[in-house]
Amino acid sequence: MARLLVVHHSPTDAVRALTDAVVAGTRNDAVVGVEVVVRSALEARAVDVLAADGILLGTPANFGYMSGAMKHFFDTVFLEAGGALGADGTAGAAGRGKLPYGLWVHGRYDTTGAVRSVQSIVQALPWVQAAPVLEVLGAVGTDERDAAYELGCTLAAVVEPV
Repeated sequence: MARLLVVHHSPTDAVRALTDAVVAGTRNDAVVGVEVVVRSALEARAVDVLAADGILLGTPANFGYMSGAMKHFFDTVFLEAGGALGADGTAGAAGRGKLPYGLWVHGRYDTTGAVRSVQSIVQALPWVQAAPVLEVLGAVGTDERDAAYELGCTLAAVVEPV
Protein backbone atom coordinates (compact mmCIF):
# COMPACT_ATOMS: atom_id res chain seq x y z
CA MET A 1 0.00 0.00 0.00
CA ALA A 2 1.27 3.48 -0.86
CA ARG A 3 1.53 6.09 1.88
CA LEU A 4 0.69 9.75 1.30
CA LEU A 5 1.85 12.20 3.98
CA VAL A 6 -0.06 15.45 4.45
CA VAL A 7 1.94 18.06 6.40
CA HIS A 8 0.13 21.29 7.16
CA HIS A 9 -0.02 24.36 9.34
CA SER A 10 -3.67 25.36 9.52
CA PRO A 11 -4.04 28.13 12.11
CA THR A 12 -7.00 29.91 10.48
CA ASP A 13 -10.45 28.93 9.30
CA ALA A 14 -9.43 29.56 5.69
CA VAL A 15 -6.35 27.34 5.80
CA ARG A 16 -8.26 24.68 7.75
CA ALA A 17 -10.95 24.66 5.05
CA LEU A 18 -8.30 24.05 2.39
CA THR A 19 -6.61 21.38 4.51
CA ASP A 20 -9.91 19.59 5.09
CA ALA A 21 -10.66 19.67 1.35
CA VAL A 22 -7.18 18.38 0.43
CA VAL A 23 -7.46 15.52 2.92
CA ALA A 24 -10.98 14.67 1.68
CA GLY A 25 -9.59 14.56 -1.87
CA THR A 26 -6.85 12.13 -0.85
CA ARG A 27 -9.58 9.82 0.40
CA ASN A 28 -11.70 9.91 -2.76
CA ASP A 29 -13.40 6.54 -3.33
CA ALA A 30 -11.81 6.25 -6.78
CA VAL A 31 -8.34 6.14 -5.24
CA VAL A 32 -7.48 2.74 -3.80
CA GLY A 33 -4.40 1.37 -2.09
CA VAL A 34 -3.30 4.65 -0.49
CA GLU A 35 -2.89 5.17 3.24
CA VAL A 36 -3.18 8.86 4.14
CA VAL A 37 -1.19 10.11 7.14
CA VAL A 38 -1.98 13.64 8.32
CA ARG A 39 0.47 15.53 10.53
CA SER A 40 0.66 19.12 11.66
CA ALA A 41 3.92 20.77 10.64
CA LEU A 42 4.98 20.90 14.30
CA GLU A 43 4.39 17.14 14.76
CA ALA A 44 5.75 15.71 11.49
CA ARG A 45 9.17 14.07 11.68
CA ALA A 46 11.75 12.74 9.26
CA VAL A 47 10.53 9.19 9.90
CA ASP A 48 7.13 10.27 8.51
CA VAL A 49 8.78 11.64 5.36
CA LEU A 50 11.00 8.60 4.92
CA ALA A 51 7.98 6.27 5.19
CA ALA A 52 6.01 8.29 2.61
CA ASP A 53 5.57 7.60 -1.09
CA GLY A 54 4.24 11.13 -1.66
CA ILE A 55 3.76 14.33 0.30
CA LEU A 56 1.33 17.24 0.37
CA LEU A 57 2.33 20.48 2.06
CA GLY A 58 0.00 23.26 3.20
CA THR A 59 0.88 26.61 4.73
CA PRO A 60 -0.41 30.12 5.14
CA ALA A 61 1.64 32.97 3.68
CA ASN A 62 3.04 34.92 6.63
CA PHE A 63 4.85 38.17 5.93
CA GLY A 64 5.89 36.97 2.50
CA TYR A 65 7.13 33.59 3.72
CA MET A 66 5.87 30.14 4.67
CA SER A 67 4.60 29.80 8.23
CA GLY A 68 7.12 29.39 11.03
CA ALA A 69 5.65 25.96 11.73
CA MET A 70 6.31 24.82 8.14
CA LYS A 71 9.84 26.23 8.32
CA HIS A 72 10.31 24.27 11.57
CA PHE A 73 9.20 21.11 9.73
CA PHE A 74 11.83 21.65 7.04
CA ASP A 75 14.51 22.54 9.61
CA THR A 76 13.71 19.34 11.51
CA VAL A 77 13.61 16.87 8.61
CA PHE A 78 15.82 18.37 5.89
CA LEU A 79 19.05 16.40 6.25
CA GLU A 80 17.46 13.12 7.36
CA ALA A 81 15.01 13.32 4.46
CA GLY A 82 17.83 13.55 1.93
CA GLY A 83 18.30 17.30 1.66
CA ALA A 84 21.41 18.49 -0.13
CA LEU A 85 23.58 21.40 0.99
CA GLY A 86 25.96 23.36 -1.18
CA ALA A 87 29.57 24.01 -0.18
CA ASP A 88 28.53 27.33 1.36
CA GLY A 89 25.83 25.69 3.50
CA THR A 90 22.88 26.84 1.41
CA ALA A 91 20.31 24.47 -0.08
CA GLY A 92 21.88 22.68 -3.03
CA ALA A 93 20.32 20.85 -5.93
CA ALA A 94 19.21 17.40 -4.84
CA GLY A 95 19.32 15.97 -8.31
CA ARG A 96 16.52 13.97 -9.86
CA GLY A 97 13.70 13.62 -7.34
CA LYS A 98 11.40 10.69 -6.96
CA LEU A 99 9.04 11.59 -4.11
CA PRO A 100 6.01 13.34 -5.66
CA TYR A 101 4.81 16.39 -3.78
CA GLY A 102 2.10 19.01 -3.96
CA LEU A 103 1.69 22.37 -2.23
CA TRP A 104 -1.16 24.64 -1.25
CA VAL A 105 -0.69 28.15 0.14
CA HIS A 106 -3.28 30.59 1.47
CA GLY A 107 -2.64 34.30 1.76
CA ARG A 108 -4.67 37.39 2.43
CA TYR A 109 -2.95 39.55 -0.23
CA ASP A 110 -0.08 37.58 -1.75
CA THR A 111 1.39 34.08 -1.77
CA THR A 112 4.43 34.62 -3.98
CA GLY A 113 7.08 34.70 -1.26
CA ALA A 114 5.60 31.75 0.62
CA VAL A 115 5.54 29.60 -2.51
CA ARG A 116 9.08 30.64 -3.40
CA SER A 117 10.34 29.87 0.12
CA VAL A 118 8.88 26.35 0.10
CA GLN A 119 10.07 25.60 -3.41
CA SER A 120 13.60 26.84 -2.69
CA ILE A 121 13.88 24.26 0.08
CA VAL A 122 12.08 21.48 -1.78
CA GLN A 123 14.43 21.80 -4.77
CA ALA A 124 17.19 20.63 -2.43
CA LEU A 125 15.24 17.49 -1.48
CA PRO A 126 14.81 14.35 -3.63
CA TRP A 127 11.22 15.37 -4.43
CA VAL A 128 9.45 16.12 -7.70
CA GLN A 129 6.48 18.45 -8.11
CA ALA A 130 3.49 16.33 -9.15
CA ALA A 131 0.79 19.02 -9.43
CA PRO A 132 0.61 22.78 -9.91
CA VAL A 133 0.82 24.80 -6.70
CA LEU A 134 -2.61 25.81 -5.38
CA GLU A 135 -2.42 29.48 -4.40
CA VAL A 136 -5.52 30.93 -2.75
CA LEU A 137 -6.02 34.56 -1.84
CA GLY A 138 -8.68 35.83 0.54
CA ALA A 139 -11.90 34.02 1.28
CA VAL A 140 -12.13 30.28 0.70
CA GLY A 141 -15.28 29.42 -1.19
CA THR A 142 -16.59 26.48 -3.16
CA ASP A 143 -14.18 26.96 -6.08
CA GLU A 144 -11.16 27.05 -3.78
CA ARG A 145 -12.31 24.00 -1.81
CA ASP A 146 -12.93 22.15 -5.08
CA ALA A 147 -9.40 23.00 -6.28
CA ALA A 148 -7.96 21.78 -2.95
CA TYR A 149 -9.97 18.56 -3.23
CA GLU A 150 -8.56 18.05 -6.74
CA LEU A 151 -5.03 18.60 -5.46
CA GLY A 152 -5.58 15.89 -2.84
CA CYS A 153 -7.04 13.51 -5.46
CA THR A 154 -4.17 14.15 -7.85
CA LEU A 155 -1.45 13.36 -5.34
CA ALA A 156 -3.27 10.30 -4.04
CA ALA A 157 -3.60 9.05 -7.62
CA VAL A 158 0.11 9.42 -8.46
CA VAL A 159 1.71 7.88 -5.37
CA GLU A 160 3.06 4.39 -5.71
CA PRO A 161 4.82 2.33 -3.07
CA VAL A 162 8.58 2.52 -3.40
